[in-house]
Amino acid sequence: MSNLYERRPWLNHYPKEVPHDIEIPAMTAIDIFENSVSRRPQAPAIHYFDTTVTYEELNAMANSLAAALYDMGVRKDDRIALDLQNVPQFLISQYAIWKLGAIVVPLNPMHRGKELEYLLNDSGARVVIALENTTYKLVKEVLDNTSVAKVITTSEVDFLPPGQPVPDMLKNFRKQKPPETDDLLELVEQYRNQTAPRTRISPDDVGHLIYTSGTTGPSKGAMNCHGNIVFNARVYEACCRLDTSDIVLGVAPLCHVTGTIAHLAIASLLGIPVIINYRFDSVEVLRLIEKWRATFTLASVTVFIALLDHPDIKKRDLSSFTKVYSAGAPVPAGFVDRFEETVGIYIHNLYGLTETTSPSHLNPLGVRAQVDPEYGALSIGFPVPNTYAKIMDIEGGTREMAPGETGELAIKGPGVVPGYWHKPEESAHAIRDGWLYTGDIAKMDKDGWFYVVDRKKDLINVSGFKVWPRDVEDVLYQHPAVREAAVIGIPDTYRGETVKAFVSLRESYDKEVTPEELTDFCRQRMAAYKYPRIVEIIPEIPKTATGKFLRRVLRDRETKKE
Repeated sequence: MSNLYERRPWLNHYPKEVPHDIEIPAMTAIDIFENSVSRRPQAPAIHYFDTTVTYEELNAMANSLAAALYDMGVRKDDRIALDLQNVPQFLISQYAIWKLGAIVVPLNPMHRGKELEYLLNDSGARVVIALENTTYKLVKEVLDNTSVAKVITTSEVDFLPPGQPVPDMLKNFRKQKPPETDDLLELVEQYRNQTAPRTRISPDDVGHLIYTSGTTGPSKGAMNCHGNIVFNARVYEACCRLDTSDIVLGVAPLCHVTGTIAHLAIASLLGIPVIINYRFDSVEVLRLIEKWRATFTLASVTVFIALLDHPDIKKRDLSSFTKVYSAGAPVPAGFVDRFEETVGIYIHNLYGLTETTSPSHLNPLGVRAQVDPEYGALSIGFPVPNTYAKIMDIEGGTREMAPGETGELAIKGPGVVPGYWHKPEESAHAIRDGWLYTGDIAKMDKDGWFYVVDRKKDLINVSGFKVWPRDVEDVLYQHPAVREAAVIGIPDTYRGETVKAFVSLRESYDKEVTPEELTDFCRQRMAAYKYPRIVEIIPEIPKTATGKFLRRVLRDRETKKE
């Protein structure tokens, strides 16, 4: 590493309250949770709609569930999949699993079919905890093709206060435990006041196995170790100036690294509550910000776009909501200005990946991001404490670029995972000598501000979720009328990017096929963020002389249309 990057010029811009390096305690993620239980047993841990669960209550339920899982045979390093929305049972399950030294595998509730089957098999999950009205139906369809031995179900309405109106998004749900599964709260009751034998774990043990498309193809399980989780919880505490007076608004999916770290880990560290409400709804979120006086969140820009579009946004009391961050998709500088002018809240920009266990770069609280004059990109700020970053040449990744030059962003620090689950070649490609090569094209200016200006072209970023074109193309090829398919990302003011598919049809197919039919075909077989919102039928996909599809040509065509 050159003297330039080794000097960490960005440290000159750190506010005096933010340390250049954070002391890294030899603790695990379950340690910090149980410390908060001891320090603040009666403090609220969860606000689920209008219900509150204290740290003491949460810990007691986690102990009981851990005892139940132990009796089912769950042991250290076993993988337990959580196919849940943002519900209290996610937290109960997570802490129960960690008490056994087992590994949490958060699944995106939008996954279905072959996607879900792949994730369960790749992780080797022994137990799945799913929602009885929604995700269990998808799990059940693939269960026979996996090694899952046990399914626990739970209800979306379990923690709603009795006698109060049911939120609109849950009105169609009823308690209806599938007879072939165990019910989570019944297990908690059955094992009340029981505890499982504790297994010694270390910061180097894997806490989360979070699946990401990463930088090199199909989904891979990033091994977020306990040390990674604890370190980045400390980063949020220091850089966002969080303390025991704060209240976290948990709008990011808990299956995503943003939810697991910027919501749950920081709340667990400080012993503060996280507000959750099943899934994002702008009306409900605004109500809950006011009711519980939320102070902090990290969310994709799509969340803030939806809030700004709410007709009553100017009438809402958001005065408590002062520590606000966005990440996961590019944040337009103009939108940040418009949000601040309308709502009076400045959105701080942040950058992180599953492989960096959430933040690797951020603008500390109170620091306004610079705007790159060349690209118009809002700065992602500076590497977080204890962390180094450098810009490498795109071709081989061996030559460091000078300030102002673009290249691939590489990151090294305590947040970087040791690798991908059972994928040594992919791990070695992405992480070289401790440096994570992100696949994002960035630059650092002479003062140490970092900007992400592009990314390796094929990867599509939809509201912070990564989509690889081949995943979508493989589904399109399942339709009998499709001869060729090529997928790209096109700009979208709401999602950052939207998936667009170009399709040529088989001449021998004797039925009329419309773009809408192909879109619906994909929607039934893919996660909601993956399926193409736009399908264009063309005579032939442009190719090289060797037959390789030229997605670049398709992107250029789209650019010319703008």
